[in-house]
Amino acid sequence: MSSSAFLRLQWAAVGVHAADQLALAALPLTAVLLFNAGPGVVGVLVAIQGAAWLLVSLPAGVVVDRLTAPVVLLAAPVLSLLAAAIAVAAALVDALWFLAGASFIGAIGTVSFVLAATAVVIRLVPPHRLAAGNARLELGRAAAALAAPFIVGELATRLSPTWGYGLAVIAALLAVACLATLDRRALDVTAAPRQPILAAIREGAGFVVRHPLLRGLALCAIFWNLSFFALWAIFVPFALHLLGLDPRQTGTVQMAYGAGLIVGAVSGGAIMARLPPNVTLMFGPGVSVIAGILLWLSLRLQGPVLPAIAHFLVGFGPILWLICQTTVRQLVTPPALLGRVNATIQVATRGAAPLGALLGGWLGATFGYEVAILAIGAGFTLSFAVVLLTPLVRLRAMPLPAAA
Repeated sequence: MSSSAFLRLQWAAVGVHAADQLALAALPLTAVLLFNAGPGVVGVLVAIQGAAWLLVSLPAGVVVDRLTAPVVLLAAPVLSLLAAAIAVAAALVDALWFLAGASFIGAIGTVSFVLAATAVVIRLVPPHRLAAGNARLELGRAAAALAAPFIVGELATRLSPTWGYGLAVIAALLAVACLATLDRRALDVTAAPRQPILAAIREGAGFVVRHPLLRGLALCAIFWNLSFFALWAIFVPFALHLLGLDPRQTGTVQMAYGAGLIVGAVSGGAIMARLPPNVTLMFGPGVSVIAGILLWLSLRLQGPVLPAIAHFLVGFGPILWLICQTTVRQLVTPPALLGRVNATIQVATRGAAPLGALLGGWLGATFGYEVAILAIGAGFTLSFAVVLLTPLVRLRAMPLPAAA
């Protein structure tokens, strides 16, 4: 294991995810507070930002398999840096849709970084330490998700939410600096044979569809992420207009999601060393069902407490699920397919973001927040049911690494 290379990769993950989470937190607050946008418009904006995970993941997976991963790792935060700079300029001149476009470009950088980092970490960490290594990488995203809503909420209260984009520039610069001097020899990634891009995508997607464990993970991820991004799209107007929270309280509630991510990422390696994988894979969507119930109750018991608990649960349980399923797919996938398989799962994991955001915004605007919250809870329940009805429920030990 190359500790120096892994440490640089870990700090780069902090920078990339900080830039991404700051933009994600700033976009709905900027829309609501500066442009008086309602839930429908906010849903469209969040959908545009999340569309990169749906549109870019599969071709990016081919690029990761074809090129040396350090090239992709360095290009990804450069895109994040460019997008954050454009977002600052767009916000200053009140160009809302240019702001959304900049967020889309930044999300492309995040998509590419996650795919490349997931592919190279198996070169830096031995198989028996893979879950702990994945947990350390997720810690960067968790820390960013914890701090970003609170920071942007404070900035929105005292100055303007667009200051969040300025901080995103600094975070992206951190990632570029960490990866610019990365020793590429430590990664030793062999490029996959070249083939037409559609054939390459089909090969990776076909492996996921045929593999019973990967197929179950993809289905579970689709239902969960539809619900999560529907929640993310409607929560800011829901909290500001219906629960009567101010921007600082709204940011604090969303901060509880990041706190759940932090606790899960810090404890993930130790938990998965003691629990069988099937328990972890059931726990993530299971506590999300409880979170949906708490959100529905918050419509009647107004205040920040129940939404904060719900956000904590949605962070804590699912990040354990994410670390576990990442480790499973790294182990069962041949190295030459890993970028494309990761991309296929990533489409399921995050590609549902624009659809979920549009669905949440449409339900909130058309039928009201109560119907939207009930639909979110139903989606979490379906994701839990997938684990119970697939071979994931019988996975009592991590699989052996796949042959090359």
